[in-house]
Amino acid sequence: RRRRTGCGACCDLAAMKWRLAPRTTARLVGPLVSSLARTWRIETRGDDAWRALRTAQRPFVFLLWHEVLLPLLWHHRHQGIAIVVSEANDGRYLAAYAERLGYRCLYGSSTRGGVRALVGAIKALESGTPVAFTPDGPRGPRRELKPGILAAAAKAAVPILPIHAETDRAWRLSSWDRFVVPKLAARVRIGYGNPFSVGPGSEAAAEAAGQAEAALSTIEMEIAWQRDAATATG
Repeated sequence: RRRRTGCGACCDLAAMKWRLAPRTTARLVGPLVSSLARTWRIETRGDDAWRALRTAQRPFVFLLWHEVLLPLLWHHRHQGIAIVVSEANDGRYLAAYAERLGYRCLYGSSTRGGVRALVGAIKALESGTPVAFTPDGPRGPRRELKPGILAAAAKAAVPILPIHAETDRAWRLSSWDRFVVPKLAARVRIGYGNPFSVGPGSEAAAEAAGQAEAALSTIEMEIAWQRDAATATG
């Protein structure tokens, strides 16, 4: 079996070898992860729309791929955001750490408790709480958008705000999503897209799905470190 490194390996060791409960694991491993995160040098791009939504206290849906969840959880900690997480064991370990960072966790997935999570997300949005979705979680396929996020945004009549993160150096775990853990003192760049809405009906949902995937791809290209290097030498 391939050896895993970084914070994910620490969580695996604590959770699997000693079979600790998620909250116990978070208490033990969480401070190590947070100490690592404090060394990251974070910069943001295109965050005007996000700041406008926050200033207006308007609820919205954060759209992000599962693989970049850790740096985004850290950057947006203690901001009153709810997050949809898996009911599976790996999701509960991540949720326990997210709760330490001030997130409200809504449990469910496409395979377990999906309806309950969707209802909880809609209620949170209608009460004014921003909700973060990883539409390819909890088990993948990687970067394949599932429709729950679109249904929640349409039902609550709130905009979707795409967000992505890139880092100049990171551990990539051997998980289905190639989960990103930025290394010590890594530079982390966070990019925001333009918010968009989802209209009623299947055609509008299909259009929004394409728009969401295109937006995330565009952000990824715009904030990529390799792009900076190519521009500097071109």
